[in-house]
Amino acid sequence: MTKKLTPLLENIAESGAACLLTMVQGNLLLIGLTHWITATQTGLIAGTAATTAIALSRARNRLAVAAILGTVTAVVDYFVHPGMIGHHPAGEAIITGLGAAALSYGVGSLTLIWRRHRTATTSPVAYH
Repeated sequence: MTKKLTPLLENIAESGAACLLTMVQGNLLLIGLTHWITATQTGLIAGTAATTAIALSRARNRLAVAAILGTVTAVVDYFVHPGMIGHHPAGEAIITGLGAAALSYGVGSLTLIWRRHRTATTSPVAYH
């Protein structure tokens, strides 16, 4: 159960975090309740939709997973709230999607490095 739930929770967190950081343009001191609510909505919808899309496409490559999450996050962000960055209405949504993709790729890479490290340090070493 945990193995199936973990990707969903990661996708929700990555989408929500990207949305939250983009809305306040990186200034964490500006985060308010409305930002949390909007980021939570975006994260829940985008994370769930992306997890479904990833499962249906059977994507296993970190780059493909990140691209799917980023694209879905950008689309959901665009419809959840109006953009406030740049001259194009989709500017903030695009930045949010790129942020979610970067978080996904980065977390996936760190997880892989951690697993390899754990395997290397816990494997029995044969001495001759």
